[in-house]
Amino acid sequence: MSGQIGGDMDTTALESTITGIANHEPRNDGREVWRTELTPLSFLRRAAVVHADRTAVAYGPRRIGYSELAERVNRLASALRGTGLEKHDRVAVLAPNTPALVEAHFGVPAAGGILVAINTRLNETEVRAILDDCAPRVILVDHELEALLPRDAGRAARIITIADTGEPGDPYEVLLSEGSPGLTESWLADEEEPIAINYTSGTTGGPKGVVYTHRGAYLNALANVIELGLGPDSVFLLVVPMFHCNGWCFPWSSVAVGATQVCLRKADPALMWELIDGEGVTHANGAPTVYITLANHPHAHRLERPVVVMVAGGPPSPTLLERMRGLNFRPVHVYGLTETYGPFTRRVELPEWEELPQEEYARLLARQGQANVIADLVRVVDEEMRDVPQDGLTQGEVVMRGNLVMQGYYGRPEPTAEAFRGGWFHSGDAAVSHRDGVIELKDRKKDIIISGGENIATIEVEQAVMSHPAVLECAVVAIPDDHWGERPKAFVTLKADAEATEQEIIDHCRARIARYKCPAAVEFGELPKTSTGKVQKFVLREREWTGRKRRIN
Repeated sequence: MSGQIGGDMDTTALESTITGIANHEPRNDGREVWRTELTPLSFLRRAAVVHADRTAVAYGPRRIGYSELAERVNRLASALRGTGLEKHDRVAVLAPNTPALVEAHFGVPAAGGILVAINTRLNETEVRAILDDCAPRVILVDHELEALLPRDAGRAARIITIADTGEPGDPYEVLLSEGSPGLTESWLADEEEPIAINYTSGTTGGPKGVVYTHRGAYLNALANVIELGLGPDSVFLLVVPMFHCNGWCFPWSSVAVGATQVCLRKADPALMWELIDGEGVTHANGAPTVYITLANHPHAHRLERPVVVMVAGGPPSPTLLERMRGLNFRPVHVYGLTETYGPFTRRVELPEWEELPQEEYARLLARQGQANVIADLVRVVDEEMRDVPQDGLTQGEVVMRGNLVMQGYYGRPEPTAEAFRGGWFHSGDAAVSHRDGVIELKDRKKDIIISGGENIATIEVEQAVMSHPAVLECAVVAIPDDHWGERPKAFVTLKADAEATEQEIIDHCRARIARYKCPAAVEFGELPKTSTGKVQKFVLREREWTGRKRRIN
């Protein structure tokens, strides 16, 4: 458990990995000779043998090899079983991008549980809502985030603190010491069983848990490998928080090819430049706002070798893409949602673009493209589910289906049915389709704001504003922001004879919801309404986005 790598793999551990497979693979009613259930757990079983001495995880001075990672995962799975974990029990993890969360991506499903990685930017009330919904048997919490846990969380779950030291006294390390280094008997009978639940902001009420399956996670992990060109010599900087679509499934992708994944607790641009140079980073991921900060940091410099970066979480501007290319970053622009395991489409670059001016090149790359190698082709449809003309002008809704669409919302059949109406998943994003079949986002049909890669439900912000005693009515819309892409703005009508300032409204919200969800601005006055009294949000949005070609940033 020292975190050191080098030398031969422990013979006992190797034998356990190889010979144990025959005893621990799920049975398939006579099909076991020609079929195994797809699961990303198989990636680690292979890597522990094929890439035993390679570095799996780099984290500051710590280096965890693949043989050691496999042993730690086995111990975690065994120890979780020892807590009384039963099949499909939830294990919640509240932690930044650390080795423990990488291990949980394998150890929790290996134990038969379902991983629930919780957004670390939420407040205690929001964390409580998620814990109440998923009812975890075990909670793993980073030592810096314990204050986010509700005081009564321990009544229904065992709580283990992650001191994030890798040393024996760390409560998380004590948990691992309680487990066995050998493979845990598999309880997986069907690849369509859930592997993770990822919570996303709902447009009508509290957060909704998006259910990922072993099959979907396996396939999206391989899609990442293909689309980004990952291999055993890759060094992947895991920038996207693992609570976002399981880091877009990259903790599984890196292990699939025996790559090294570099963890960092916070996407600090100075540290990122240090890691890019010092660790020899070859690949990374992140929202546009991360690369805006990175490209404009004093440490920014043109790299001697290209670094391939997957960009998503909001359409990157042509200006940003041009700047990234100038630094020798090779952006791979993708688009997706929590409901699609993260990346679903890719904008494929064409060789003839190299002859274009940089500005035109970047403008074409900023489109969202089409389905990745694993996904089904996406459509842009009208209200009757008819495909809109491929004229680059007619807007419709982006709909998806196939291998990379969620199984549904956890415990919510009605929202699931609504999202799947007509046999397709409805993204809520408005787009146009071009002559070459690629799509380009133009607006959002549902009231979701994506700020710095984080989803914000406008109804949640409106409810926080409306709880102020001086507020009569409120409407929240997205406004463009050069750094975050979009930010919420509240339009407020005060009660008769009541008074409140912009800062008072913002402070009121900060006491109730996460800071990143709070309005960036508040404007007071009458709200535009229809003859039946419905607030016309589109009027407010149009006012804020005038002069821009699209109503999404």
